[in-house]
Amino acid sequence: MVVKLEEIPMFSALSGVHKQELYNAIHIKHYAKESIVFYEGDESEYLHILIEGDVKLYKTSPKGSQIQINRLSAPSLIAEFACFEKEVFPATCEFVTDGAIGLLHFDTLYTYLNQPAFSLELIKSLTSKVMLLSSLVHKETILSSEAKVADLMIKKVGIFNRLKNNEIASILNLTPETFSRILTKFKKEGIISVDNHVLKVLNTDALYSIVDTNTMKECTNCIAQFKAEIGYKD
Repeated sequence: MVVKLEEIPMFSALSGVHKQELYNAIHIKHYAKESIVFYEGDESEYLHILIEGDVKLYKTSPKGSQIQINRLSAPSLIAEFACFEKEVFPATCEFVTDGAIGLLHFDTLYTYLNQPAFSLELIKSLTSKVMLLSSLVHKETILSSEAKVADLMIKKVGIFNRLKNNEIASILNLTPETFSRILTKFKKEGIISVDNHVLKVLNTDALYSIVDTNTMKECTNCIAQFKAEIGYKD
């Protein structure tokens, strides 16, 4: 479903005159599934607004593997921090469905910043991304593979019935083989059942126990290891 621009909180806060200016200023670009919107390191003079479909954001490790940062569904802003800081994109953006992006030039965007409601929604968006990054760092540096799967089952069990196993493995930054092995182990232990490709949680307490007790990875410096995986340089 195509999202109307006024349905995006940040833009719904604008006055009627500014909304019309927005319609005139935004360029809509359509994409097919698996199309790249931008690559990590690319520069842009536009704010990217996801108005249709789903995208994934990922970094590429020095070894060439994908480390998924986030998965967004319309409506959403993409990489707005890079936009306002005039930095290169910190990750690659790829459509996982057919979709569309609205492109708004920075010069036009800056004219709206004197609108308090607009600025507040922008701050909310940036804050949510900071919280997301904090959650990602926690999962990648603290949680074991089993704990990451258990945590996702607790929070978003429906995703296991919407996406393919390799897609979920990518979201958790696990290999498909590791993810499959964990599912098999959970089934053998009676924590979950899978019938006609539908996953059901049978023992929620066991999932919480895995998250609470099986939380340390086998590494001596997890923070350094995570930084190396995503190619981060101090």
